[in-house]
Amino acid sequence: MVKQKPEGMIAEFENPAALLRAAEKMRAAGFSSFDCHSPFPIHGMDRAMGEKRSPLGWIVAVVAFLGFSAGMGLEWWSSSVAYPLVISGKPFFSYQAFGPVAFAVMVLSSALTALIGMLALNKLPLFNHPVFNSDNFRRATDDAFFISILADDPKYDEQATRNFLSEIGGQNIEQLLETTEMKEGA
Repeated sequence: MVKQKPEGMIAEFENPAALLRAAEKMRAAGFSSFDCHSPFPIHGMDRAMGEKRSPLGWIVAVVAFLGFSAGMGLEWWSSSVAYPLVISGKPFFSYQAFGPVAFAVMVLSSALTALIGMLALNKLPLFNHPVFNSDNFRRATDDAFFISILADDPKYDEQATRNFLSEIGGQNIEQLLETTEMKEGA
């Protein structure tokens, strides 16, 4: 027995300009859980969709500062507190020598934060997205332009969304279905 659950809708658009105009109209109509798919980046698409700037840069900057401080702090503690040795008459805290290690800790912590933060902010890994159930969507990496809207959008109504996508120039409008197989007797 096969059970199908509606997951959303997908519509194809003629060219990048049509996709950009459609994204602006989707945002203006109040849709929030939609995405645009194209084989290449389209200048202005983030603005058209109403996307905000990513906070990842600020997160990485804070962690970089903390990493540098932690590297300097560890070296200060080890040379001034834990093992205070006078070497060639230099002071216990010789910050000039501590720079390369603190810089390396900063770079390592920043790189790991950027990787983990990017994955978390993009909600990855996402093992299956409803658009991959569409045979038509396979052209998205070659020569087609799509808008997909998920069923969890507050404005999503199957017939009204289909009509709206058609009004803004959508073609080959297709409902995305999640197909699950159920065992008999379950």
